[in-house]
Amino acid sequence: MSTNSFRVSAPAKINLYLGVHSLKDERGYHRVDSVMATLDLADTLTFEADDELSVKLVPAIDLPQEKNSVYRAVRMLEEAYGRSANFRITVEKRIPLRAGLGGPSADAAAALVGLCQHWGIAQTGGRVTEIARSLGADVPFFLHGPLAYCAGAGDVLSELFEPLAGQHVVLVQPPGDGVTAAEAYARFDADPVALPPLEPLLEALRRGGAGAVPSLIANNLAPAACAAEPAIEMVVAWLSEQPGVLAAQVTGSGSCSFALCDTQDDARAIATAARSRGWWSCAATMEKSGPTIKEC
Repeated sequence: MSTNSFRVSAPAKINLYLGVHSLKDERGYHRVDSVMATLDLADTLTFEADDELSVKLVPAIDLPQEKNSVYRAVRMLEEAYGRSANFRITVEKRIPLRAGLGGPSADAAAALVGLCQHWGIAQTGGRVTEIARSLGADVPFFLHGPLAYCAGAGDVLSELFEPLAGQHVVLVQPPGDGVTAAEAYARFDADPVALPPLEPLLEALRRGGAGAVPSLIANNLAPAACAAEPAIEMVVAWLSEQPGVLAAQVTGSGSCSFALCDTQDDARAIATAARSRGWWSCAATMEKSGPTIKEC
């Protein structure tokens, strides 16, 4: 890609399954099994050639540029390949933070994907994958999408599935500061929850059995998220009672929850009702791909 100006989508994710083990690896990370799916809710990264690298978030977030996931991803890719990424990168944020939707990880992966294509580097190469793993557990998944099982610490892509593209989803997050992964995991360590069954969901996805998926979604980190922010439990209970909902669950470490819905109209109606209660909400659909790139 020769253009000096391009855009990259950074889709959010939901966890159809999250199984946190009590065991930790040599890095001190929990072993985690995760089945994730990308959504059409996405941040957008715009790359414009400039004299030096800069990253701007819209709306702005009180965070030094050097600690931003996009800035860190670009600097690490520069160092790995001995190249300079002199771009002004604008990140239009639509994915709420501390929601379990993977926003910063999605942004970092989108930055890697965009630069890899710009430089003619394979985005699935060993060095790129290692950079992704060092940036965050979800980042390797976001290099690929749209539906995958990840093992290790949730950072090892183990199996890709045919996407459940077009599956209707509604997202709901109560007001507040959200839940950090560190807080959720600390609460899990204090009161671990048994692992839910994983193999039935994997088998359903291998068969393309979308109809079985709602009954198999699970998240054993959800109780820890609810302990950190009790309103999450209220949201999940409310979602479960709404017309057209097939299943409802917390995504990741929260504080956002999701429901799989029968129809787009169901998802939109639930989103409207949630907003009337003072909750952030968005009707979405599962995507057919990971990050996508377009010339400006």
